[in-house]
Amino acid sequence: MTEPADRENPLDTLRLHTDDSVVIALKDLPASTYLPQVPCSLRHGVARGHKIATRPIAQGENVLRYGQIIGQATQPIAIGDHVHVHNLAMVDHKQAHDFGSAATPLQPIQDERTFQGYLREDGKAGTRNYLGIVTTVNCSGSVARFIAEAASKDGFAQRFPGIDGVVPIVHGTGCGMSANNEGYQALFRTLSGYACHPNFAGILLLGLGCEVMQLSELVDGRRIRSDGNLRYMNIQQTGGTAKTVQEGLAILEDMAAAASLLQRQPISVSELTVGLQCGGSDGYSGITANPALGHASDLLVRRGGTTVLSETSEIYGAEHLLTARASSAAVGEKLLDRIKWWE
Repeated sequence: MTEPADRENPLDTLRLHTDDSVVIALKDLPASTYLPQVPCSLRHGVARGHKIATRPIAQGENVLRYGQIIGQATQPIAIGDHVHVHNLAMVDHKQAHDFGSAATPLQPIQDERTFQGYLREDGKAGTRNYLGIVTTVNCSGSVARFIAEAASKDGFAQRFPGIDGVVPIVHGTGCGMSANNEGYQALFRTLSGYACHPNFAGILLLGLGCEVMQLSELVDGRRIRSDGNLRYMNIQQTGGTAKTVQEGLAILEDMAAAASLLQRQPISVSELTVGLQCGGSDGYSGITANPALGHASDLLVRRGGTTVLSETSEIYGAEHLLTARASSAAVGEKLLDRIKWWE
């Protein structure tokens, strides 16, 4: 193939893996653009972030990106063609899990890296100093938001500058549900976790009164927070929405008086736990933000900290990449058992 005189910069596209059958457009490429990395000239324009075939791909053949299967061609794809939903579909394919085959232990780093945080009485460290309103049921969600809005209008930020804000924790369950299944237990664990989360300096538990997830079950005579800065109330017992908002605001003010006196102090980064959440993937996420977060995660873990991949739905179809990095077969099997929860 003879190259045209107006040859384009090779950096117009990016090949992520030597086995890939596509490259990624790094900018909007008009038709007839010559791509020396392929090499070919585009028959049609391709938008930035999209995939371009680097060789002919037969119908039913797997398409590779990152060296991994991302789907199968639904029709023959010519070299230089745009590869997208019009000619690519997801398929059910099996991958070898190869437990621990790619596991590389991270070497600890001993240094004095710190962050300015809040040390709680239970020894945990928070990065924020919020007051939380944790709801037991979807029916109390609106009232929780009303209390938070009332606090904002009441000038909480000005009167209690040591408080970062009032956060309502609402959800869509807690009412018509079984009290003896995994859904109930998951909700119980989640609400209990929020109640003692180190980013909260105080918690108001808010129920309706007739729900399945009762306040009495959550509290049950136990000391949920080591600092004791926890209150609870039911809307039905308090006397309705307006009275609950008024009393809830008074409770928050009482908690804020003590919580606003807390001061930030240097704390080792080994006390950090960071949750990683997908922020709306585009064509560049896998080659920019995701690797950067992975590198940052390694740096934190090497210093004793913890990172959590919190969007577990993103694991489906890529679980073999994680099992290969598992520290043991037992850890890899535990991941697969969680993914196959329906079996």
